Amino acid sequence: MASSNSLMDSLFQRSLEDLIKGLRLGESTFISKSLEEIRREIKLTDLSTKSVALQKLSYLAALHGVDMTWAAFHAVEVVSSSRFAHKRIGYHAIAQSFSDQTPVLLLITNQLRKDLNSSNEYEVSLALECLARIGTDDLARDLTSEVFTLLGSSKALVRKKAIGVVLRVFDKYPDAVKVCFKRLVENLESSDPQLLSAVVGVFCELTAKDPRSYLPLAPEFYKILVDSRNNWVLIKVLKIFAKLASIEPRLAKKVADPVCEHMRKQNVGKSLLFECIRTVFSSLSDQEVALKLAVVKIREFLMDDDPNLKYLGLHALSIVAPKHLWAVLENKEAVVKAMSDEDPNVKREALHLLMAMVNEDNVTEISRILMNYALKSDPLFCNEIIGSILVACSRDSYEIIVDFDWYLSLLSEMARVPNCQRGKEIEHQLIDIGTRVKDARLELVRVSRALLIDPALLGNQYLHPILSAAAWASGEYVEFSKAPYEIAEALLQPRTCLLPHSIRAIYIHSAFKVLVFSLGVYFSAQEPTSSSLVQESTSSGSSAVNGFTYDSISSLVSMIELGLCSLSGTIDVEVQERAKNILGFIGIIKHEIAEKATFQDSETEVHRAIAFMEDVFSEELGPVSSTAQEKVPLPEGLELNENLEGLQEICREVLEPMAESDYSSDKVSFSVAKLRIRDQEEASSSLPPPLESSSLLAEHRKRHGLYYLSSQKSDDHKDRDGNDDNTSNEYPPANEISVDSFKSKKKLSKPRPVVVKLDEGDEPKTKPDASSSNDEPLSRAIQTALMGKGKGKEKERVKENHEINLDTENIEQSSRREKKKEKNGERSSKRSSRRQKDKEASVTKPVEVPDLLL
Repeated sequence: MASSNSLMDSLFQRSLEDLIKGLRLGESTFISKSLEEIRREIKLTDLSTKSVALQKLSYLAALHGVDMTWAAFHAVEVVSSSRFAHKRIGYHAIAQSFSDQTPVLLLITNQLRKDLNSSNEYEVSLALECLARIGTDDLARDLTSEVFTLLGSSKALVRKKAIGVVLRVFDKYPDAVKVCFKRLVENLESSDPQLLSAVVGVFCELTAKDPRSYLPLAPEFYKILVDSRNNWVLIKVLKIFAKLASIEPRLAKKVADPVCEHMRKQNVGKSLLFECIRTVFSSLSDQEVALKLAVVKIREFLMDDDPNLKYLGLHALSIVAPKHLWAVLENKEAVVKAMSDEDPNVKREALHLLMAMVNEDNVTEISRILMNYALKSDPLFCNEIIGSILVACSRDSYEIIVDFDWYLSLLSEMARVPNCQRGKEIEHQLIDIGTRVKDARLELVRVSRALLIDPALLGNQYLHPILSAAAWASGEYVEFSKAPYEIAEALLQPRTCLLPHSIRAIYIHSAFKVLVFSLGVYFSAQEPTSSSLVQESTSSGSSAVNGFTYDSISSLVSMIELGLCSLSGTIDVEVQERAKNILGFIGIIKHEIAEKATFQDSETEVHRAIAFMEDVFSEELGPVSSTAQEKVPLPEGLELNENLEGLQEICREVLEPMAESDYSSDKVSFSVAKLRIRDQEEASSSLPPPLESSSLLAEHRKRHGLYYLSSQKSDDHKDRDGNDDNTSNEYPPANEISVDSFKSKKKLSKPRPVVVKLDEGDEPKTKPDASSSNDEPLSRAIQTALMGKGKGKEKERVKENHEINLDTENIEQSSRREKKKEKNGERSSKRSSRRQKDKEASVTKPVEVPDLLL
């Protein structure tokens, strides 16, 4: 009954063609039904039905990602069939679904051994293909002897696939080198092009992992390079020599001649020609003849209409560019022309080559060319051009930039490119140049004002960071501006509502810097210098005070007050707080402006407050290294991991807010100025601190001395007035910038502005690749095998020499016997002496071993 059911199932079983037709009608429901049928059919005992079910399951797994790991045991059953069609389906399923974690993997070892020893070359081929895909450490170890036997098979198909399997076996079981390596090397002398291609491919992969181990095989590879006519074999041999020549310099001189011969051939294949060029550029670049010939041949690639060949030519130039830039400069016109190619890969390679050519002399010309291409390129390539220019110009702290006024204008031009999305990079460089290059700050302020008043930038969210940098530079370096009123007007224009709140906060803060600077100049008692910045007067009849008139400063204050009134009610807390702080400050100093115009010698508290704010903003900012914090050493004895809540009880008086009695109820005062004045008064007074507070603090210090820094203050820390100098510099600053570094260098040509550079140690160090190579056991095994091969040859030579010595001794004995004879004594002795001399000459003559490297 069971056999009849099995027969019926096999008769009405759907084939793979039926499965494919059904999938074309409807996938979702049909796949689930088909899987149910496969699960039922694959459990049957009939191998034909089982194999068809396994074939359908393999198809669904390959195209639809169906899990087939559950059918691993059934695949082993199908492989054990005696029919070749079943074996092929089973091996295909095993190669597709088995992994190192498959439970039934051990069951296939004997079946693989059986098929590897089969007389049917196609069954052997199936087993070898399966071993190459799923070979594990255990399988490689157990089947090494079978692979060794197949490496000497008389059937080309079997031997070719056995050579390919060796790569997997060596990788999983390095000790197999002792068994198979010698026979693998012997296949290098095969006359069959298919076998030679297979074995050279294996050595090409092995050489890529560890070239040094295969240097002794250079003579065999050289012979193939000279004698072979197969382009693919030659390409792989060239790849091998490219690795070996980089290790052994003497090899480059020997290989250069046959490589040049291949390049000079008339009908040489483009693939082989390109491989010769790449080998010369990467490993034989010290050979002048080969290098010049390769440059000539690469020009043919660049002039070809085929975009693939043009790309290969540009790629080859990018290989030689770091060492021989002249080769790229000779093809500059072709590289620039490639920027207008339709193929994006060709344009990208041309862009990389142009960036490699950039130096101090041609940076202006190349940047102009690239900006013209950026204007007419698609958004993706446009931003790639802009990013490449930014990276090249900022390399090594703007080493190639001589004219920073030009470069700042270029950054402003980049911001106006319609497709520009590099706002972050441009923002960083605008701020970086401002902090590093003093001579560029005047142009930076001019460029920043032009960016602030450009309405097109406000609507592009990618350019908002540029406006943030422009606003910061306009406020930070406002003393270089010729029109502070126009800067404040640009910072507070109504269109700034399009900006994010974080950038509007920067706008408000910069406007506050402009206001403080203008008020400081207005209230200053000094005469205006030639570099003082004069604001245009709104009234021709007003008198000027230090470059500002009463009407001009009043107009500036009124404009800032009007612009900030609408921002005092915004929903963003930071913008609201900054606006209200400035409005409060304006309310304090507004009436003092009129008094200053009448009484110029009045010294009020508001005047001192303005001077204090001017001092706060006058501190120059410099570049800070990303590793500056790591340079500050941790003081000895300082513990920061423990809880220090006990200090809150001791320092309560310091932490409590100022009492309301400190403020005058009838007059609004400037708190920062009062704090400064009060600090000065407290510093000048000699009254000791309260007794209770000092005793509690001393007691806490005594009990918890571990949490305090060591106190080593002495009279040396006091100034001439007796005040303690609490600002002693105990630690090195984050960025050590000397004053002398800002002095201009004397040059015959136009002097280059000084760029402040950080210490060399500030740059993050790239850790070397400490990961140990997984191919070390294989390399050691290869070296041992090659040494053993050399020793075997030496033993053969010693054995031959020993046999020659024995022959010589026999000849000498026979000559003695002949001497005793009286009849032919003279002749025999002469003949024997001649033979003896010939033998001795052959023994003493050294064996010549040709050295390929010499």
